[in-house]
Amino acid sequence: MQPPMVHRTSRALSAALVTACLVGTAVLASGPAYSATGNVPRFENGLSQPVFTDGSTWIRQEAWVESSVDSDGDGKNDLVHIDVTRVGETQTDGLKVPVILEMSPYYAGGTDVPNWDVDHEIGDPPTSKPGYSAPGAPGTSPKISWSWEGTWVPRGFAVVHAESLGSGYSEGCPTSGGQNESLGGKAVVDWLNGRARAFTSPARDQTVTADWSTGSVGMIGTSYNGTLPIGVASTGVEGLDAIVPVSAISNWYFYYRSNGAVRAPGGYQGEDLDVLAEYVYTRADQQICKPVMDDLRAHEDRATGDDSAFWEERDYLAHADRITAATLVAHGLNDTNVMTENPAALYAALKANSTPHQIYWHQGLHGGDPSDDMLNRWFTRYLYHVENGVENLPKAYVEREDGTLTPYADWPDTAAGDAPLHLSPAGTANGVGGLGFDKTAATRPESLVDDASILAQDLADADQSPHRLIYTTGALADPVRLSGTPRVSLTLAVDRTKANLTALLVEYPETGSPRILTRGWMDVENRLSPAVTTPVVPGTFATYDFDLEPYDYVVRKGSRIGLVVLSSDNEYTVRPAAGTTLSLDGSTSTLSLPVVGGEKELQHQLGWVAPTPEPTVEPTPTVTPSPEATPLPSPSGAASTTPGDSPAAAGSLAVTGMDFSGGVLAFGVLTLLAGSLVLVTSHVRRRRTDRDEASGSSASAMER
Repeated sequence: MQPPMVHRTSRALSAALVTACLVGTAVLASGPAYSATGNVPRFENGLSQPVFTDGSTWIRQEAWVESSVDSDGDGKNDLVHIDVTRVGETQTDGLKVPVILEMSPYYAGGTDVPNWDVDHEIGDPPTSKPGYSAPGAPGTSPKISWSWEGTWVPRGFAVVHAESLGSGYSEGCPTSGGQNESLGGKAVVDWLNGRARAFTSPARDQTVTADWSTGSVGMIGTSYNGTLPIGVASTGVEGLDAIVPVSAISNWYFYYRSNGAVRAPGGYQGEDLDVLAEYVYTRADQQICKPVMDDLRAHEDRATGDDSAFWEERDYLAHADRITAATLVAHGLNDTNVMTENPAALYAALKANSTPHQIYWHQGLHGGDPSDDMLNRWFTRYLYHVENGVENLPKAYVEREDGTLTPYADWPDTAAGDAPLHLSPAGTANGVGGLGFDKTAATRPESLVDDASILAQDLADADQSPHRLIYTTGALADPVRLSGTPRVSLTLAVDRTKANLTALLVEYPETGSPRILTRGWMDVENRLSPAVTTPVVPGTFATYDFDLEPYDYVVRKGSRIGLVVLSSDNEYTVRPAAGTTLSLDGSTSTLSLPVVGGEKELQHQLGWVAPTPEPTVEPTPTVTPSPEATPLPSPSGAASTTPGDSPAAAGSLAVTGMDFSGGVLAFGVLTLLAGSLVLVTSHVRRRRTDRDEASGSSASAMER
């Protein structure tokens, strides 16, 4: 039986800290348990200061934390291998400190696992791949890693490294985001709060406690190391007060699939969830987890790519309402490994749940921590509970194209709005069509022929090609900022039952090569839902709506914004044999861009002028008979006319706008017609009320 759940965060320590953040003022922690001669945490300008700099006094230890899960099926709950580095004052002076925790499956390295072959027809993946050699003995005991120690221990934090389940000296099995991995990390947080057991060895014969911990834990890491904090936070574990996920996955379906399409992370074509699990499976026992690896391969489904319960287990966003840890999200805008949908979706969920949040976007690829100042301010606020005002700072920080870090109130930019653009066909075969605000009339569909051997960049570069369709705006008069998620709605027909569908958002500058800004993918059999395969009827047009990866970018003055439509994406999707033909109806297809300033801003920068509306002609008033007057009978063979029936009279009434309500005007006109004198008597009578006219119009519409 485990000890009762107690959150051991030392609020007494927080109270002992002077929390005001004054320029040039040192804030000292004090308390009766501290030695008068020992170091104590110090804060200046809201930041933790490096006062515990004598590494020779630091205490290092190794332990195995007991989790609540038995993922390797050996009848015992899995042990998580950890190391701890803390200041000597935690032992000599009774100082209690918060913890920076980094959990990783990579500390012991990885195995040489081959990826899946992707050169096959969609829906017909290979069922086997070459084997690989077992990994060498892990070298992570007694010390797992040295990361973060030089930064955080001097500032009065303990640093803990933990090997994820199935890696290094931890027990259990890796599952690439499965619930067991989150529970493994949760166990470490529980131990730091006195709610779980730990042992000095895997033999489980001597326990060890974390009585030096305040119970306030922050997790940080990049890639898989950044993904685990999200998973642990999604369990709702008490004591995990802050996380900094860098280039992290928030939903594993986003990592290996896109709208039903089997899609690899950039640079790792053919990798899938089972491959990664086998890569990090580095514990000495290489047989115990074989059934788990087989189960991963059986359920990841490279045939349909459909979302399923298997993937839902790895969707941390489904439990985002449990995340209470203050979260500083960090990601590269040009990360093609972990796509930007992951941080964008996480950040949106944090906002929706009012969880303390910030986001940092940089111009790099995979990886890239926030500045030390940002990290220090975040962890000082939420682990040491120093009131440094970080929660009142701007929520979003975007590194602009020139390297300038720019703060914004939020992300996407609060002034961003959808700017829908319509497609118009190319003037020449396989040329470049247009993107604009005027909807085009129905035209003959344009076609492209899939050739997965051609890189998307080469297709975007080509002035003419039968293997893609390109549509561009005119040149921008001034720069335009995009902030958010572009979307496409494409009306397509496919000449067979299966096909990839890819959309690229491209900047075409005045000079130089086109730049692919972001992409989106779909399996045409998943147009209704990522979880449902809907058969495609060859040659039948249907609508395909999907998002491209979220982005933030300032499109340069003079550039044209382009949409490139292709089928297979050589670097990401399955690569079937060439020849699939996709036909696009541009008259009913659109691209929607998240423009700061919205549609009007883009219209202005493209010099678009709204069409002049047709002149509005005032409705001709209809004259009704007056109850006081009786029309004179018409002579035999002659038509009775009134000013209401006469175009001239009607025009006169419309122009003058005379109001004849309340009286009758009678006049006679003598007209010589066909040698006969005809007396034409006319009456201008009351005009219909607005209600009468509206009723008459409705009836006409219904009749039509």
